[in-house]
Amino acid sequence: MALNPKLQDWEGKVVWLVGASSGIGQALATALHARGARVCVSARQAARLQDFARAHPGSLALPLDVLDPGALPQALRQILRQHGRIDLCVYCAGHYQAMGAAQFSLAEAQRHLDINYVGALNLLAVLLPQLALQSHQGRGGHLSLVSSVAGYRGLPRSMAYGPSKAALTHLAEVLYLDLQPLRLGVSVVHPGFVATPLTARNDFHMPALLSPEQAAQAMLRGWARGAFEIHFPKRFTLWLKLMRMLPYGLYFRLVRRATSPSQS
Repeated sequence: MALNPKLQDWEGKVVWLVGASSGIGQALATALHARGARVCVSARQAARLQDFARAHPGSLALPLDVLDPGALPQALRQILRQHGRIDLCVYCAGHYQAMGAAQFSLAEAQRHLDINYVGALNLLAVLLPQLALQSHQGRGGHLSLVSSVAGYRGLPRSMAYGPSKAALTHLAEVLYLDLQPLRLGVSVVHPGFVATPLTARNDFHMPALLSPEQAAQAMLRGWARGAFEIHFPKRFTLWLKLMRMLPYGLYFRLVRRATSPSQS
């Protein structure tokens, strides 16, 4: 059952990707541009954004830091001056570093929370009034938050990353309940392991590893179905979704067994 208006025809659609200098965000920007979307890309790395805009005519590079609240309204004004609306906004900015309790760093935990969650709140502060206006005008719009399967339940060495992504998933659920009556779309993306500069730091085997291009295609298929949750690859994520239903005792035993050094 479709929980959102289906996004299938991208020709002329205005898309704002926040966190698009590499990884899933960059692959998604490339895929949407190829389908005729008017792509606006934001991230801190201005040079990479400018390179993308030069290689993809009609794209708009909007460098910014999601933790600078003043930069987001400026970027939104520029998009509206040029295009007049936003059909899809994707928050794919993210930070990841494996951390267990023995290596706990308050500064690193705060950095995860700031980029993975507070940055999304900063975006909402400027985006929600625009989406409400578009709803009133009968034009609609869609907001998608890129979370992670690490936010499903607690995992080893995910002391900073997992909780920040769990908060983002919870936020998406609340936003759907509030915005769906306004005929605004909301989706949450739960990728498994994707080969990005962030996951390149991992020193363990990553099962069912996908390329950023495969991740982008999975997201496009999810939006085309009108899905609220988009998770991939299914051969990996369906097992994790099943494990969410287990009682704690059994869940902890299975996770310890699966992540023990002898199993890696």
